[in-house]
Amino acid sequence: MGSVAGVQELCLGANVFGWTADRDSSFAVLDAFVDAGGSMIDTADSYMWRAPGNSGGESETILGEWMAARGNRDRIVLATKVGSLPDRKGLSGDNIAAAARDSLRRLRTDRIDLYWAHRDDPDTAQEETLDAFDALVRDGSVRAIGASNFSADRIRSALEISSRDSLTAFTAVQPHYNLMERDEFETVLAPLIESEQLACFPYYALAKGFLTGKYRPGGAATDSPRAEGARAYLDSRGQAVLAGLDEIAAGHEVPVASVALAWLAAQPAITAPIASARTTDQLGEILPMRTLALTDDERRLLAYLSATS
Repeated sequence: MGSVAGVQELCLGANVFGWTADRDSSFAVLDAFVDAGGSMIDTADSYMWRAPGNSGGESETILGEWMAARGNRDRIVLATKVGSLPDRKGLSGDNIAAAARDSLRRLRTDRIDLYWAHRDDPDTAQEETLDAFDALVRDGSVRAIGASNFSADRIRSALEISSRDSLTAFTAVQPHYNLMERDEFETVLAPLIESEQLACFPYYALAKGFLTGKYRPGGAATDSPRAEGARAYLDSRGQAVLAGLDEIAAGHEVPVASVALAWLAAQPAITAPIASARTTDQLGEILPMRTLALTDDERRLLAYLSATS
């Protein structure tokens, strides 16, 4: 990924496409993201099989149709995942090869820029998994590979195997990390990421929507079916974080969500946070993070307010 001075990278999460965002809404969000200078989009073959009437691959299909319609594949840094779709579960060699073919067909492309192992598969030897990924890289259908939802120990062992066997190694990780979820990442994963010089793209960067500021005590949004995850953060610590975000957002005249993302992007181990938007209005709440420079005092304040001990 390239970078522009003064601009922080943002990876657009495509989990809502084909779920809470239909084809037209998805196209509008994607157009606006690219028009604003964005390039990296993160999806998965399993998005969103849980939604009524879906079977998986809906997000990839929409992305493929959009890139074909716009003729912009070469402008996009495209990431997708394997291992969580019920019909393509796990990281066996045969499954990775078949899933990659399926994803390439839905995405209407000849290569995946970053192919994630969606989650660890303890029932498959890491040697088999890495052999399969290496074969995809060697034939040109995958450019780089990454580990999503892996423990530090399993990332470390995978790197050792790749080095020992001269196989393509994981170059990126995708962990759960945000202002409200810090301890495990900062104490265990971040040191490994920095020492191994891995790219890091945290998911749930807005804490399941809590860090947008929409979910507050007594607010109507807390009654939304999608608010269950956000409600878990509505304790005294969460309310203190929201108050800090409100103050900083007002000072910069930007949305609360963009402040939370700017804090995350400024952390030493982070390459770019992943955030999704189902409408162009929601996208407008997160795009300002790309040029938002928080002061040292503002970053320290949010770190203090979100600390768990």
